[in-house]
Amino acid sequence: MKRTTKTRLTRGSLYAIFVAAVAALVLAADWPAIQEAFFDVEIARELFPDVVVVAAKNTIIYTAIAFAGGMVFGLVLALMKLSPVAPYRWVATAYIEFFRGLPALLVIFTFAFAVPIAFQWRPPGGNAGAGLIALIVVSAAYIAETIRAGIQAVPKGQVEAAHSLGMPAGWTMVSVVLPQAFRIVIPPLTNELVILIKDTSLLFIVGMTLSQQELTTFARDGVSSVANSTPLTIAALMYLAVTLPLTRLVAYMERRGARGR
Repeated sequence: MKRTTKTRLTRGSLYAIFVAAVAALVLAADWPAIQEAFFDVEIARELFPDVVVVAAKNTIIYTAIAFAGGMVFGLVLALMKLSPVAPYRWVATAYIEFFRGLPALLVIFTFAFAVPIAFQWRPPGGNAGAGLIALIVVSAAYIAETIRAGIQAVPKGQVEAAHSLGMPAGWTMVSVVLPQAFRIVIPPLTNELVILIKDTSLLFIVGMTLSQQELTTFARDGVSSVANSTPLTIAALMYLAVTLPLTRLVAYMERRGARGR
């Protein structure tokens, strides 16, 4: 048997197995029960507009605050890690490795409950504010490594050319290196943004007022009040409405970057 024929038969068999599995799933599923449990139209209608004007809005606000704070702090950490001064490198490396090694949920719990108790500290914005600070602290560690990689990816010839023109090291970093570095790391930074959108769901652990709820907390309370999973479905669709365009944007930028290279 020819190799091409064998390849076609194998591929056809795989397609047949896939179609059979999908057909078996469709026939075996109890669609009325699924619809009632996850897609109740009346319950879904009652969730609007609060799921948009409160939960989705808060999710986007929390993400924007955490990402902006993580970007600023992460940039400082990245520059510290690349510093010629050894203590700066040690501090930045220790911070990055420490917070990248901890679950975000544990850090949020610590900032929301353990730190206020230990230091008699009242976080701005209450528990939600403490959770946001924790997200900034964690995201900064990941963003710092992304920015550091971008800075090191800038060709050294660019820096040498700037120095040959008499530019100081600081101005070279600001005007030559960082703009190119951020252009390089836009796709991974967008991925970090998508991850952070989903990590805002961890804020449910801190406890929030109705006006502070993000999508996961809103959906959890909805499930508890109506004894139905439709609020989870609506929350999932809202997350997808935000994250899918971003993931497609990342894929487009990666393809564009590959063509440019």
